[in-house]
Amino acid sequence: MRRIALDTETTGLNPKDGHRIVEIGCVELDGNIPTGNEWHSYVNPDRAMPEAAFAVHGLSEEFLQKEPKFKDIAEDFLSFIKGGELVIHNAKFDIGFLNSELKMANMPLIEIQKTIDTVHLAREKIPGAAASLDALCKRFEIDLSLREKHGALLDAKLLAEVYLQLTGGRQSSLSLVQEYSDKSKKAINIEEPKLDNLTFIEATLTEQEKEEHTEMINKINSSLWLK
Repeated sequence: MRRIALDTETTGLNPKDGHRIVEIGCVELDGNIPTGNEWHSYVNPDRAMPEAAFAVHGLSEEFLQKEPKFKDIAEDFLSFIKGGELVIHNAKFDIGFLNSELKMANMPLIEIQKTIDTVHLAREKIPGAAASLDALCKRFEIDLSLREKHGALLDAKLLAEVYLQLTGGRQSSLSLVQEYSDKSKKAINIEEPKLDNLTFIEATLTEQEKEEHTEMINKINSSLWLK
């Protein structure tokens, strides 16, 4: 099953207040195995950056001015997530922003019912525990050293790790690892050895070597492990 761990960064908390997406990060999983395939883009929100939002992700208005607008990356983004089940931490927030942007770009919307919300998943698996991404990373001892500020791609990678832990960890994917191994073996093109240029040398034995060889064969034939 193809899944996409996804995260966004925005200018604020609600698209209905005119806030926009400024960054999208996606990490692909095949079953419970990260494939190494990622999708990432900064987005020009075409509006000012509030100080509160800048404090969260560090993306300035000046930095984002040279980046593409959402309508310019929408098709590529939808192509990447097509056919995948989205894994999102607090899906209502991200899907709300994504659908707001998609609607303005006259593109098809994303059905929130087809997403996996890791906030809900965490509350089911570990009721009563803190369910923020930071808290879950600490609980599962996932390295947070690179997370000085929020970043969509980094957070999507952390989210993928959290999701794997919530669903049983990497050990639950051993069968898939074997499957990948088998596929890799089939993909290797092994050439038959070429014998055209080989030189064959006839072995010659002395009479003493022949006697020693015969004695060794007789010992082997009388060995217990052959009975």
